[in-house]
Amino acid sequence: MRSEAGAHAVIRLHLWLEGPEGTLFGMGRLQLLDRIELCGSLKAAAEELGMSYRAAWGKLKASEEALGCPLIEKIGGNKSGCRLTEQGRSLAESYRAWFADVERHAVSRAKALFPFGCDLFQERRRIPPSAQPSCVYENT
Repeated sequence: MRSEAGAHAVIRLHLWLEGPEGTLFGMGRLQLLDRIELCGSLKAAAEELGMSYRAAWGKLKASEEALGCPLIEKIGGNKSGCRLTEQGRSLAESYRAWFADVERHAVSRAKALFPFGCDLFQERRRIPPSAQPSCVYENT
């Protein structure tokens, strides 16, 4: 049965991995790692995400402790910035792929089950790269 009212839904997922201590990894941590890689510093990444440095550092350290591996590493001294470790890059890529798989499946099932159209959230609201915030490089 298809809806004649023209209703349309956008699929939005909150998907994260938890351990006994709490959140291991999720979209917020992925965004933090992506910004660290782009900005070259935890401080700049936190500012761009509207977080305090302390909150960003705490989330990152909680994930590192729960996973048993570092996700970022310093470049040079304390003022030289940081970058993702190989484990950090691998975790970000794996989470991104897993999220995309789950999202595609969710949309496919929603289209099969509901009498109205369903799309991915990103397809309905694309942000052009020129409109995305840029980092202020403190460590150039």
